[in-house]
Amino acid sequence: MLLRPLGVPGSGSRPNQSCPATGPAPHLAVPVRAGVRLAVDVGSVRVGVARSDPGGVLATPLTVLASGPGAKHELAKLATEADAIEVIVGLPTSLSGREGAAATGARKFAADLADRLTPIPVRLVDERFTTTEAHSALRRGGKDSRARRQVVDAAAAAVLLQAALDAERATGRPAGQPVTRGASA
Repeated sequence: MLLRPLGVPGSGSRPNQSCPATGPAPHLAVPVRAGVRLAVDVGSVRVGVARSDPGGVLATPLTVLASGPGAKHELAKLATEADAIEVIVGLPTSLSGREGAAATGARKFAADLADRLTPIPVRLVDERFTTTEAHSALRRGGKDSRARRQVVDAAAAAVLLQAALDAERATGRPAGQPVTRGASA
């Protein structure tokens, strides 16, 4: 599954607009920090992981890990191997923006991960609708419900990461909120 960022030809999101007198449209000219990013969709059973390209343009599903103590170790290894500039953890909130038990768990996971990944920054980004969007994309791609179950977490992480990349491209600032180290104690 390949997700295209906003403004890329063929993405269906925004046309690649250009003005002959001034060049590319302003919303396409905001620079994005170069470097690989990882995104994590934390679940009670599985942890989905996605990765961006070094230019910070495209997010793709990477892997699915079993939840548990080994997941953070594997994520630290993946971040180090990828020379990641940051790791984004999805923050599950309700439609109203309220945080429940899942958000509390994601915050703890992110804080533990931040302590383990020093000096790589960890950020929390709202993940509303990422799993729904991932299921829809996989269904359109012909995956049945059993096949989707095995990959939907990584696909949801890719949706989350692409949204974060697009937000940075639109604003010039990293998406979400930084996780404070030592907050897991």
